Amino acid sequence: MTLAAIVFSLLAERAGTSTSLLLAINLVAYAAGGFFGARTAIASLAQGKIDVDMLMVLAALGAAAIGQWHEGAILLFLFSLSNVLQDYAIGRSRSAIRGLFALYPEVAKVKRGEQVLELNISQIEIGDTVLIEPAERIPVDGQVLAGQSAVDESPISGESMPADKASGDLVFAGTLNGPGILDVRALRSAEQTTLSRIIQLVEEAQDSKAPTERFLERFEQGYAKLVILAVALLILIPPALGLSDFHSNFYRAMVLMTVASPCALVISVPSAIISAIASAARDGVLFKGGASLEKLAAVKVFAFDKTGTLTLGEPRVADIVCAADLTESELLTCAASAEARSEHPLAKAILRRAQESQLDIHEPSEFKALPGHGVIAQINGQNVRVGRVTLMSDCPAMPEALSARQRELEGDGKTVVAVLRDNEPLGLIALADESRADAAPLIAALSKRGIVPVILTGDNQRVADSIAKQVGISRVYAGLLPEEKASAIGQLRREFGPVAMVGDGINDAPALAMADIGIAMGVAGTDVALETADVVLMGDRLERIADALRLSVRARRVVWQNIAFSLAVIALLTVGVFAVNLPLPMGVLGHEGSTVIVVMNGLLSLLALPELRRRQLARARDA
Repeated sequence: MTLAAIVFSLLAERAGTSTSLLLAINLVAYAAGGFFGARTAIASLAQGKIDVDMLMVLAALGAAAIGQWHEGAILLFLFSLSNVLQDYAIGRSRSAIRGLFALYPEVAKVKRGEQVLELNISQIEIGDTVLIEPAERIPVDGQVLAGQSAVDESPISGESMPADKASGDLVFAGTLNGPGILDVRALRSAEQTTLSRIIQLVEEAQDSKAPTERFLERFEQGYAKLVILAVALLILIPPALGLSDFHSNFYRAMVLMTVASPCALVISVPSAIISAIASAARDGVLFKGGASLEKLAAVKVFAFDKTGTLTLGEPRVADIVCAADLTESELLTCAASAEARSEHPLAKAILRRAQESQLDIHEPSEFKALPGHGVIAQINGQNVRVGRVTLMSDCPAMPEALSARQRELEGDGKTVVAVLRDNEPLGLIALADESRADAAPLIAALSKRGIVPVILTGDNQRVADSIAKQVGISRVYAGLLPEEKASAIGQLRREFGPVAMVGDGINDAPALAMADIGIAMGVAGTDVALETADVVLMGDRLERIADALRLSVRARRVVWQNIAFSLAVIALLTVGVFAVNLPLPMGVLGHEGSTVIVVMNGLLSLLALPELRRRQLARARDA
């Protein structure tokens, strides 16, 4: 409407329309272009603040006061257009997260008694059994009661591969069921699901301000007052000294007020921060706010909990040592058959390794668990015993070769069990909590950036040193209680600088709180992880820490690019006002153009980051 009024005013002026009609048309153009800016300026003024909207409105009114209605109307039009483009661009980033609401189905099939009802998801109660058909969105956080399927959990965890689900497994609202049929017991109401909490956390994070943004907002207030003072002096002093006529000098002052306004400077930070938070959330990394995003880029030390963070958190078979004339498969088959009925974590690890190797496991005819010692079972008429070597005092001595290997394996921090058949030692099986496959690459990437990686663990020094050696960490603090981990964080900060702590969000809570940045390694839905840390990794993948660090560093770089560009444009246009008598339309174009450029720079460079990483991973898989 503003643009139409400007064009109509120009045509009417050329056609010799009466002054009163031209005034009415110009007032319409001003009202249409300046309404929202004037409303914002008045609201800010009522709070004792002067912002860029006030500067633009004053500049337009000043142009009208000296008869430059068209220039003032163009200023208001371009300023309004710039604000619309800013709101649209940033709104795209915000709507990318709010769009997660579209992952909720509107209705679901719920079994109550003998009836199957089709209910709105808001009517689903905790404990209800929800029936999930193939290719349907799962409407609740729940536990599978019956059925098997593969579920796409990428909206929650960012994991691209479907997760197999069977009875007892957890599923999350917003995820996509595969080809199977699932009966799911609802564990949370619709407003309490993981998806709802993710959306809430990200929206709160986008509304929270980074330190740089808060500084620029304070800077804007003082700067705007300084601009108004400078413009007032420019209006009064040159004509009073006879250096310029009032009309041309007043016009120059209005141009100065326009080009010196810090629009691009003020918007340069939130455009990048909001975009980065949205980009990270879609890729499974939740930043709790702009402050967390900024601080991560300054981290000098990454402290890792060991169990469940650098390691898988469960024992795995690491070594199989056989006596003479026996193969690994034979030893593992014998041990797994004896352990088949045991519930001990070490027994389950041995059984899992045998199943992964597709070995035939024999059902024991007799089975006896010896708590703290191992198990004894009858396998094909033979007496098989599996247990800790150090607890088998009533068994014959191990051959020297096996004993030497046992000491070597225990020296590496591994748990060693012996396998005997009819009291004859068959060999050893060493178990350990394995390091994650992506732990060593992450540590290498951090070290390459000059960041110091350390381990903080409550485990013993020998085991901690073993894991540290596997992943490439040289600094280890072992045998720590939770409060001692927090003290170690303070010591590291004094020695190196800002510290990030990576843990599971439960027993590491004091250290996470003490660190400059707390990063929780937690599977989707971990309540403590969502509430405790500054950054939450929705999937247990360490590589996302490198992604988050890269995103933080890039966001900070984009912020300072935008700030430098904004200040350079303001300086250049201000010089143009006095050096070449820059006209108001050109000043407006340069001023508003720079605003749009910094917004797009923040959005385009950061929103492309997840897709860039996916292409890199695809190339790595192809290679």
